[in-house]
Amino acid sequence: MTEIIKALIIGIVQGLTEFLPVSSSGHIVIAQEILGLQHGEEENLLFAIVLHFATALSTIVVFRKDILQIFQGLFQFKWNEEFKFALKIVLSMIPAALVGILLKDTLEELFSNLRLVGFMLLITATLLFIADKARNTGKDISFKDSFIIGVAQAFAALLPGISRSGSTISTSILLGDDKSKAARFSFLMVLPLILGATLKMYLDAREEGSTSALADFEFMPLFVGFLAAFISGLIACKWMIDFVKKAKLKYFSFYCTIVGAFVIVYTFV
Repeated sequence: MTEIIKALIIGIVQGLTEFLPVSSSGHIVIAQEILGLQHGEEENLLFAIVLHFATALSTIVVFRKDILQIFQGLFQFKWNEEFKFALKIVLSMIPAALVGILLKDTLEELFSNLRLVGFMLLITATLLFIADKARNTGKDISFKDSFIIGVAQAFAALLPGISRSGSTISTSILLGDDKSKAARFSFLMVLPLILGATLKMYLDAREEGSTSALADFEFMPLFVGFLAAFISGLIACKWMIDFVKKAKLKYFSFYCTIVGAFVIVYTFV
């Protein structure tokens, strides 16, 4: 199997699982293990960031009207709903941003631990199962809720196998927030972080020159993976919003339980 085909498969996996609450980072680790697409720790992290950037762009396409309204509200310099929503997004970013800055080396080590992925998928399954039982309230996301959801996102960023969308949507729902608003907030709050992380990686690659992890990749596998993640991300993002509204998170809980148990058994065999 060529590197391009492997990148295509992993790109599709990333695009689908970024928006489905099953842990995109965990599935990438699993897919890399199965397909034998293993590089160094920094190269693996770079490939993950490229794929996450692709799904960030798919989020921008799906929520382009929401994003435009937020920017319009900001530039009006008024205490309106758009301005408050933008502040909530910024507030939610703080915990994950601190984790990314302070624990970069730890992240690189954890994102190569397949057994850890299996156990964290079981935790994701538990979160989803509990959230599925919560009733829909129609409540707006408060500033306090935004920060707590941001803490949940920070844990997901630190531990592969903990679904980012699963943890943030579940946390928001358990705080009593409206389910459709929880999904919308979850998908929008990650945008600045992904774009910022991608920019930082690019700047680091420029500074390091030929020693950068970027130099170890050929262009086509990265491009194919990026394109696959973008297209599959468009599909999954639109589908997931409707799925959350219908309170079907328990099915993803069952899936994460099965995959998590399989991975744990696989690492011991």
